[in-house]
Amino acid sequence: MDPTLLPVLLLIAVALTFDFINGFHDAANSIATVVSTRVLTPGQAVVWAAVFNFLAAFGFGTAVAQTIGRGMIDISIVTSAVIFGGLAGAILWDLITWWAALPTSSSHALVGGYAGAAVAKAGWGSLIAAGWTKTLIFIVLAPVIGMAVALLLSTVTLWMFRGFSPARVDSWFRRLQLLSAAMYSLGHGTNDAQKTMGIIAGVLFTGGYLQAFAIPFWVIIAAHAAIALGTLSGGWRIVHTMGQRITKLQPFGGFAAESSGAATLFLASSFGIPVSTTHTITGAIVGVGAIRRPSAVRWGVAGRIVWAWVLTIPASAAIAALTYRLVALLFGAV
Repeated sequence: MDPTLLPVLLLIAVALTFDFINGFHDAANSIATVVSTRVLTPGQAVVWAAVFNFLAAFGFGTAVAQTIGRGMIDISIVTSAVIFGGLAGAILWDLITWWAALPTSSSHALVGGYAGAAVAKAGWGSLIAAGWTKTLIFIVLAPVIGMAVALLLSTVTLWMFRGFSPARVDSWFRRLQLLSAAMYSLGHGTNDAQKTMGIIAGVLFTGGYLQAFAIPFWVIIAAHAAIALGTLSGGWRIVHTMGQRITKLQPFGGFAAESSGAATLFLASSFGIPVSTTHTITGAIVGVGAIRRPSAVRWGVAGRIVWAWVLTIPASAAIAALTYRLVALLFGAV
C-alpha cells in the first residue's frame, strides 16, 4: 500500500467525524423550531431534517467548499499536520459548547481552527484576506439578515392572515412549517456540509491525489451523509436553548424563522460565503419574538449565546495552534 495513503485516509476520517459532530451539534438549527411548536415529534423532526440535509448534496454547487478549501488559507502551506490541528480545534470546541448547551457555530469553529493551525505553521501571512473579509462581515450580517427578514415576513404574514381565527392560522402554519423546516434543512446541509468538502479536497490536493483543486462527487456524497447521520443522532441539549429559552414559538413563528433562515443561507451559499447556520436561525428567532414585543425575547439568554459566538474563532484557533505544535513536536511534522 502507498505509505502516503494511510495519513490521507485518517485525515478524511477525522474530517467526516467533524461533519458528524457538526450534524448533532447543529441539529437544533434544523429542528428546534419545529419541535418546540409541536408540529413534529423529536424523532420525526430529526428524520425530516436529516433527509433534507442529505438531499442538499444534489444541485446546490460547491462554492462554499471552494472558499474553505483554497480561499481562506494559502494552500501551498497546508500539510497534514495543519489540517489535523484545524479539525482538532473545531471538534474540541464543538464538544465543549455542546456540553454547555450553547448553540455556537461549528462553521466558525472550523475556520478558526484551520486558521489557528495555519498561523502556528507559517504566520499571519498564510491567511487570505479576501476570504476572511467576507466571512467576518457575515458573522455580523447573517444573524442581522435573518432577523430583518423574519421581522418583514412576520409583519407581511400577520397582515395577510389578519381576518383569520387563531385556530385557523395555527392549522395553516402547522402544514406550512413542514415546508419551511425542509427548506431550512436544505440550506443547512448546503452551507455546512460544503465546509467539510473543502477540507477533504484540501487533504486530497496536498496529498497529490488531485491534480487541480476540485470537489469529487464521492466527497460531496460522503460529507452530506455524515452530516445527515449526525443530525439523526439529535443534539437535544441545544434544542431546548434554541426552541424555548430565546422566545416562545408558535407554528406561525416557527415558519417565519425557518423561512428567513433558509433564505439567508441560500443567499450566502450562492456567493460561496461560509456562514453560521446557528447565528442565522438565532437571529431569525429573535426577529420573530421581537415582532410581538421586545420583552418577548429573553435577552439574557441571547446575550450568553452572543458571548459564545465571540469566543468561538479565537478559542478554536488556540486549540488548533496548540494541537499543531504538539503534532510537530512529536512527529516532526511541518
